[in-house]
Amino acid sequence: MSSVLIVDDLLSIHEMLEAVIHPTGFHTAFATDGEKALVRYKEEKFDLVLADIDMKPMDGITLLKELKQYDPSAVIVIMTAYASTESAIQALKFGAFDYLQKPFRVNELIATLKRGIEFKEFQSERAVGGLAPGGKTTDIEKRIIGKSLAITKLIEQVKKLATVRTPVLLQGENGTGKSAVAEVLHESLGDSEAQLVRIDCSLSSKANFREGLLGQNGADGTWVEQAKGGTLFLQYIQCLPMDIQEALVSVLRNTAQGFRLICTTTEDLEILVDEGRFHDELFYRVASLPVVVPPVRDRSKDIPLLVKHYTLQTANPHLDTNMVEFTEDAMALLTSYHWSGNLTELFQVVSKIVSTSETRVITAKQLPLRLSELKSWPNLDEYLSGQKRQYCDMVLHACHGDTAAAARVLGIET
Repeated sequence: MSSVLIVDDLLSIHEMLEAVIHPTGFHTAFATDGEKALVRYKEEKFDLVLADIDMKPMDGITLLKELKQYDPSAVIVIMTAYASTESAIQALKFGAFDYLQKPFRVNELIATLKRGIEFKEFQSERAVGGLAPGGKTTDIEKRIIGKSLAITKLIEQVKKLATVRTPVLLQGENGTGKSAVAEVLHESLGDSEAQLVRIDCSLSSKANFREGLLGQNGADGTWVEQAKGGTLFLQYIQCLPMDIQEALVSVLRNTAQGFRLICTTTEDLEILVDEGRFHDELFYRVASLPVVVPPVRDRSKDIPLLVKHYTLQTANPHLDTNMVEFTEDAMALLTSYHWSGNLTELFQVVSKIVSTSETRVITAKQLPLRLSELKSWPNLDEYLSGQKRQYCDMVLHACHGDTAAAARVLGIET
């Protein structure tokens, strides 16, 4: 039975919470202030702490900080009676799992506690490196191709995340495979009827978002209804206008919404929060479990496996796909190229070549010219990552592939 430590200076709150929490299968214990709660937590190590924010001599925020310092894995839900969410957002920033605004509904309370316990269990599994029963190891490794250190780490993260429904934020460049990871996590739910509701935040209009999230009367919108029991998948969440971000926050505050949220971003959301371009509460709600999906340049050892995988998918039907192979020179070019378009670009190159080739052996001469041209960049190592490399590629394209001319434009010594 999961244990919950309830911290509030009002005994009437203790009685009310025990009456609604205990019948749902939780063991409850109580403390009347933060100092007593800290002592009791150190003695008994509860699964979850439900604490009021307005207490003396130690308030809920101070208790939160002290608990997190003592036990970084502590799961704390803060209760606040304030109309303003400023203190609640502060609690999220300091590591609270969630917050509840008084007066809250019983189903909202129970749903939050259950999610908190799920998260606690996930942390325990992550600490021992285990995979809960039902985790589809084979499916995960079939969908996420690679044996490099970066991809092995990603696969292990996905295996652990497959056991819980906590929101996940997938970070990474375009074309790295974030959608595939989201699909794997959705399929791990094990319900063939559960829907994956995929929304591209860079394309949908404000009207569509309001209808999809809130509906016409402020109730659950069509996307929320469709995602119940399944997954709401928001791609490019950094593109959401601020007022739509606020609408999404209001949906997530309804902790009984019943779907798993997976978001992707190609930008650093924490920087956007600091710049006032991303809602702070939304960030702390969606980014509790961030996962970085690595670019192809950080997993070049996987390229031969990926090339083989794409070859089997797209080779000329008149050829035996198992017999199609790339020469050493061709594979060397594929492996050394920086792939700014990541998996998307790699797939396009491989699929175009193998689907049109009339020969079983693919040579370096059959590869796009840009793969060999970029190898002749002077001082290339200085331009291998980030926006600098993308800018260099743009200059090279403008110079029609003439690396010497592009080098002069960029001021690179030849």
